[in-house]
Amino acid sequence: MDPAYFWYEAGHMMLAPARAATDATRIAFKNPVNPLTHTPYGKAMAAGCELFERVTRRYGKPAFLLDETRVDGVPTPVYERVAWERPFCRLLHFDRAIADPDRPSDPKVLMVAPMSGHYATLLRGTVEAFLPNHEVYITDWADAREVPLVEGAFDLDTYIDYVIQMCRLLGPDVHVMAVCQPAVPVLAAISLMEAADDPCIPRSMTLMGGPIDTRRSPTAVNLVAQERGTEWFRRNCIVKVPPPNLGLWRDVYPGFYQLSGFMAMNLDRHISAHWEMFNHLVDDDGDSAEKHREFYDEYLAVMDLTAEFYLQTVETVFVSHALPKGEMTHRGRPVDPSAITRCAIMAVEGERDDISGVGQTLAALELTPNLPDDRKLYHLQARVGHYGVFNGSRFRAEVAPRIGAFMRAQEAKARGEAQGQRRRGPRAVAG
Repeated sequence: MDPAYFWYEAGHMMLAPARAATDATRIAFKNPVNPLTHTPYGKAMAAGCELFERVTRRYGKPAFLLDETRVDGVPTPVYERVAWERPFCRLLHFDRAIADPDRPSDPKVLMVAPMSGHYATLLRGTVEAFLPNHEVYITDWADAREVPLVEGAFDLDTYIDYVIQMCRLLGPDVHVMAVCQPAVPVLAAISLMEAADDPCIPRSMTLMGGPIDTRRSPTAVNLVAQERGTEWFRRNCIVKVPPPNLGLWRDVYPGFYQLSGFMAMNLDRHISAHWEMFNHLVDDDGDSAEKHREFYDEYLAVMDLTAEFYLQTVETVFVSHALPKGEMTHRGRPVDPSAITRCAIMAVEGERDDISGVGQTLAALELTPNLPDDRKLYHLQARVGHYGVFNGSRFRAEVAPRIGAFMRAQEAKARGEAQGQRRRGPRAVAG
């Protein structure tokens, strides 16, 4: 057992009594019958206790909480259902209870969420933006520490297998969206489907802030992987899951390792954010404090990745650059993006992205020379960083409408091609 993970678990257990006592103190100083509650001392005590409890808490898997949307301006209930399930992933369907059975169907969207330490709820805003005008499905990746060893391994090849299986389940009229990390396996999966002339090739794929070719505009994240190499990560980042987790003894890259790395990159910003929350609580600025809670409830909820998936991704994507160099394989078969001739591609990048640099996702359009230009689209979103590519006000106002228009354009093109084939059919028979 790795001592780091053991002490991480032990630390949470040992702090449990302190968290309970601190929370009780906070409740006491929030109680309106307490004469100190409305004093500066009482407010500072309550704020300090809440911050201590939040900083030392283990954050569980968040919920989507998307119970309603508006379809054609009408409030419409949304039901979260499991459409497909494997040991390491569930496919969730946000089923809209549309009242009008004769309403034309909306484009079907498969959102492939990143498997990079955070849960699929990181894309809650992405799902919410597309729900009014799309039939949305999303991958809900499992926390590796909760998957028993008996379920076997999960690597990059298995990830690609899962994507292909989900595309076949949803059919050829699906539009795939890959946000960040899954851009490479999604492009690989569709390349393999095109090479095999699979009948369920998706209508389009949208790659958002994805590391297709990390040799372009390399970021700090890219450079660290390149300089240290895969073996360094194997020696320093892979540990075994300790008890009492269901995935006991599984080799993983712990989520708290990745979270520590991300927080260290902007430590001053995180410290300032918590100090600001303390002041918001003291000043009774409930709205600002709630925004802080919502962000960090999501940001601090992390999951473990299987060692084999993590290391294979590091080697394939960040060290050897196998996909853009034409060296990537899947279970012995070459992955050749030039095989793509039908699935339309949209690449979306953020001008200020410090995780996937500008040009890395654009590379997908250049790796597919046999795809007609009218099936390709590129969008560089101004004034946004990595998360702004798929979330936030500019995403809702500028990026999401462009992606929706791209998908509907491919729908119209598919309908036109189908009508053309039907018209040509009788003439071909008569001839």
